[in-house]
Amino acid sequence: MKLCKTLVVKTMMVRVCLIFLAAVAAYGQGQRGNLGIDLGQTSDRFGGLSRTTSAVGDVYGQLVVKQGKQKDGSPSIVAGGEVRFPVDTKNHANEVSLFGGLMFRFKPSFSAGFHVQVHKLYVPPSIVDNQTFNRNNFELLEVPLVLEYKFGPGKHTFVQAQGAPEFRPRFRAGYGASYAGATPLPNPAFDHAYFVRGSLGYLFGKWYAKGTYETRYFKFTPGPGNPSNFYNWRTDMVTGGVGLVF
Repeated sequence: MKLCKTLVVKTMMVRVCLIFLAAVAAYGQGQRGNLGIDLGQTSDRFGGLSRTTSAVGDVYGQLVVKQGKQKDGSPSIVAGGEVRFPVDTKNHANEVSLFGGLMFRFKPSFSAGFHVQVHKLYVPPSIVDNQTFNRNNFELLEVPLVLEYKFGPGKHTFVQAQGAPEFRPRFRAGYGASYAGATPLPNPAFDHAYFVRGSLGYLFGKWYAKGTYETRYFKFTPGPGNPSNFYNWRTDMVTGGVGLVF
């Protein structure tokens, strides 16, 4: 169990380092990027089980691969990734995602676009009546709408928003199943899911500070693969953090 957790954390940190190196390369080419870390609390509830909370960290990096031009309507091409690591991994999911997308600048203060994102969630098991219920991990393809608005003196205050309906997850045995035994249940039938994230921040020269709230929900239909709705999953996360702008 400890070995599996160690390998997962090391893999995540390697990906964060790659994101950082890519951001540095972009800086050297005169492009723009950012790298930041947030700390806060995540709250999760599976089915009818009690809600649990944990401290959580989140590392996020993004770079502009190609700068767009407002005058001819060409978009900027962006790429990046994110790693989320709760303190309590027995009740909360480690997560890693990589994305690329297009951002259109309609005004100096307003940008909008979309990301194409691959997202993996290492879903924890649950213990019910002293029995362990194992869930498969989720692999998701997401296409969130991304909005950003800057305002105030010097346009230093910013609001960012993302949101999307989730496509049907691909189920994979892995982190949760590898140390507790693979689930004997069939995959649950997907109903619907979504996530929404909002951030408010302020830019201090080459540094920024921001606060973020995110809510996410997965619903699966009742059946042999989803007994007592144990796969149904609601997450609420609140974080605050700082970052560097290149």
